[in-house]
Amino acid sequence: MKHIKTLSLILTILTSAPSMAPCSRVVLCGDSADVVVVGRTLDWRTPIPTNIYVYPTGMTRVSMPDGPRFEWVSRYNSVLAVSYDSGVTEGMNQCGLVVNGLFCRGSSYRVAPAGSDTPVMSLALFVSYFLDNFATVDEVEAFLDENDFGMEASDFDGGTATLLHWAITDATGNTLIMEFVGGELQVYVDRNYRVLTNEPQFPAMQSILSYWMGIGGNNMLPGGVRSSDRFVRASYFVNHVPAPRSADEAVAVASSIINNVSVPMGYEIPGQPNLSSTQWRSISDASRGRYYMQFADSGGLFYVDLSTLELSSGKVLKLDTSNHADFFGCVNHLLRPSAPFTPHW
Repeated sequence: MKHIKTLSLILTILTSAPSMAPCSRVVLCGDSADVVVVGRTLDWRTPIPTNIYVYPTGMTRVSMPDGPRFEWVSRYNSVLAVSYDSGVTEGMNQCGLVVNGLFCRGSSYRVAPAGSDTPVMSLALFVSYFLDNFATVDEVEAFLDENDFGMEASDFDGGTATLLHWAITDATGNTLIMEFVGGELQVYVDRNYRVLTNEPQFPAMQSILSYWMGIGGNNMLPGGVRSSDRFVRASYFVNHVPAPRSADEAVAVASSIINNVSVPMGYEIPGQPNLSSTQWRSISDASRGRYYMQFADSGGLFYVDLSTLELSSGKVLKLDTSNHADFFGCVNHLLRPSAPFTPHW
């Protein structure tokens, strides 16, 4: 694994092709150390059914059904957004660790050598592995420094390759970004890495941001829906709003920023069908253990309060969102006992 602590901003400014899944993610830190929230959008060209699961401690889990793999017992409770009831898109654990996966067309995963004992991680459980086992970015970084693994990812949506990169933020606001480039894992760690979109990959995106900040966001910001446009816009606003004074205020401000970088329902560009409408938005409140979600076709902002749930070891809860129109406020009472979701190996 190539580990990178700091980024050079002397790369040539790049332009990015339209992303296939224009998701956006922002981190907002308050004026006190105990206020940290993470907001994101989920955008795609076809509907992605997403249900909410709550997994408790004490769950025995594996990263693949057979062969060299990771095996573990979950140490932390977590709330998960599970797409197609078969793969974890994002989530937050009881320690305030937040993991989000976003589409990144340039990704090229590491493949475990044939016949080796290198463990393999299924993309369907990649997010859960970190939420189950780690409380801080420092712990994640140490694991990545010390462990080598291959990745397995099944296609979805009629054969679309599942190409992702990830951002991990803990309750202190520290962020780690993971990208696979040419089969090698690149890691970037800094509390100032507060925005992630899709493509180009992170070092090149930082150069684009540097260019636009030289122009000055007070004068002009890119207003399109391309990944680089959204990255620049979100970065400017995240760094130019007053630090929220409370968790409630942080949730409200994060909502306004991710609304600014959302793609309107039904929007499309002739000849560029890859650009996609926002399907849902989420906010992970690491300060209080609340996971908020709002679907684009519903006005209700609802949340699971992980901090107040009484969970039994090995007992999974689920919120079926197929009838989400009436969801509003805390939905803990709507969670129902459930079998674990079946990973799309």
